[in-house]
Amino acid sequence: MTNEEFFGKVFTGGNSYCVTRFVILRLLGFVYAVAFLVAAQQLVPLVGEHGLTPARHFLTAIESQLGSRAAAAIQLPTLFWFGLSDQALSISSWIGFALSLVVLAGYANALILAVLWIIYMSIVHVGQIWYGYGWETQLLETGFLSIFLCPLLDLRPFPKRPPPLLVIWLFRWLGFRIMIGAGLIKLRGDPCWRDLTCLYYHYETQPIPNPISRYLHFAPHWFHKFGTAWNHFIELIVPWFSFGPRHVRHVAGLLLVSFQIVLIISGNLSFLNYVTIIPFLACFDDTFWRRIAPVFLVRRMRDAEPSRLQFALSAALSILVVYLSIAPVTNLISNRQLMNSSFDPFNLVNTYGAFGSVGRERDEIIFEGTDDAIITGDTRWKEYEFKAKPGDPSLRPPFIAPYQARIDWQIWFAAMASPAEYPWTLHFVWELLHNDPATLSLLGSNPFPEAPPHFVRARLYRYQFAPPGDPAWWKRESIGQWLPALSADDTEFRRLLATMNWLD
Repeated sequence: MTNEEFFGKVFTGGNSYCVTRFVILRLLGFVYAVAFLVAAQQLVPLVGEHGLTPARHFLTAIESQLGSRAAAAIQLPTLFWFGLSDQALSISSWIGFALSLVVLAGYANALILAVLWIIYMSIVHVGQIWYGYGWETQLLETGFLSIFLCPLLDLRPFPKRPPPLLVIWLFRWLGFRIMIGAGLIKLRGDPCWRDLTCLYYHYETQPIPNPISRYLHFAPHWFHKFGTAWNHFIELIVPWFSFGPRHVRHVAGLLLVSFQIVLIISGNLSFLNYVTIIPFLACFDDTFWRRIAPVFLVRRMRDAEPSRLQFALSAALSILVVYLSIAPVTNLISNRQLMNSSFDPFNLVNTYGAFGSVGRERDEIIFEGTDDAIITGDTRWKEYEFKAKPGDPSLRPPFIAPYQARIDWQIWFAAMASPAEYPWTLHFVWELLHNDPATLSLLGSNPFPEAPPHFVRARLYRYQFAPPGDPAWWKRESIGQWLPALSADDTEFRRLLATMNWLD
């Protein structure tokens, strides 16, 4: 055996992952494209100059807290320290979207992937509560690892240099942490995960149900208990086998991927399940793809030549990941396990988890407006419809994932709390009172197209799925007031907004 053959065997572990890399990068390009499209359409209304929670206020507060911009930039790295405007937010989002399509089309190298990672990290770090979800840091960690799968500049779909085996193992390590973290947070959290009853409620109370969610909700209890037990098996047992021999790995990969597909079907969980599939693809080497891949892909499997430089870089990356994994692993074994947390400012190695608790009842905030100048018992209120969350009981829930209507998600959280815990809702009402076009772009409809309402209020309703066959999709009953009727003429309302720097 020649030195080159020996090095190649060490480098690849005797297996080829060229098609695996191709598939990983195509799915990553798709997820990035969705994420940047969401940012391009929603970032300015949410965190722009006149957004619901302006990013400039957020960055100013961080800088003031840490004493200098340099210290703030180290703690919260983002390109927007160099300049923040609505135009900058929009241009960066559309650049990310365009580059994502290049990757999706089959052309990727380390430089393009590094640019995508930097832009999306910059967006996440100014996104505040709108970007406070585990799949954001998960996409950043996945995107960072993907940089090291590729040569620096070679844009060919199948470059001559194979993906480093160490990076493939790091993808498996990411997938392992995602699933084990999700499994442990459930066992340590809501008792319904331990008595196998959580799925009695989950399909109805999840953030954004889809039409299939209703049919799953009314499935027999034995079906729900089996589903919960299967969830524990997939999240706590199967990930260990992703490090096993080839055939064991392939079976584990099929189980992990198929589980995510089931979750995609059962509800609108943004791009969470799509990005979660990516590290599981590292369970498959090219012997797996040879059985199912098109001929043109199989022919490319023979073009690999190892690179010592890439191996050195992947070794350095592995050492870094091992070091940064200490805090996430410590968190995993802790009885006070945190869910979806980062331990370094670049979100390189994070801890994950989902649905540590499951709501038993679904409450929804319904925003309403009226043209009446004086509120009486005869006042007619018109409801604002959102793009995804339940509103009109007769409307069918949408299929919207992997796209995410971010304001709909935050209103789901707000319904479990008070307005004091979600002060941005006051700014939201103010913008509705002025028919602000940017804010209205986040909604499904505007019941006041001709002129803004005189009053806007928010009421809380309890929603339940209507049984299959019922002409309505939901049943609801009023619980009471969530926000009182507010007017742009209200002096106290204006004073409160001014103290929050939400009035120019």
